[in-house]
Amino acid sequence: MDEKILDEIIAHYPSQSGKTLGILREIQIREKHIPMDTLKLLSGKIDVPLSRLYALVTFYSFFSLKPVGEHLITVCMGTPCHVKGAEKILESLEEHLGISEDTQDGKYLQTTPDNKFTVEIARCFGACSMAPVLRVDGELHGYVTPEMIPKILEKYGWKR
Repeated sequence: MDEKILDEIIAHYPSQSGKTLGILREIQIREKHIPMDTLKLLSGKIDVPLSRLYALVTFYSFFSLKPVGEHLITVCMGTPCHVKGAEKILESLEEHLGISEDTQDGKYLQTTPDNKFTVEIARCFGACSMAPVLRVDGELHGYVTPEMIPKILEKYGWKR
């Protein structure tokens, strides 16, 4: 990220309360991830140790050190979804998108080579009555089966 843009983002947060998370959130939205060099630069500019910033970025699921694709697919792995087959949903996504399980600092995050889709997992969406569920770009899909994955993906531009 350009240093001037980073300075503009920092200027939007004059008070200390919530400053760090707000800045990180804006970087994430603009860049679709938080580049490590930007994290290092930010550390010096707001006088927060790099280790603290890294801990925040790796703790919160909203943040990613790795770029995400055009469409973000989040698979719920909460207990009801897990019991009703969320693992099979994830396997079907991996198979159809040609990706394999990968973790980033303990977070599941995998992006297709064409940067069209990124798949991640979450613990609960609060939609347990529709389990198993997944979310694509914020749109919730309930009662999902592995067989439904191609049709869902096609809605977002995936081609067989």
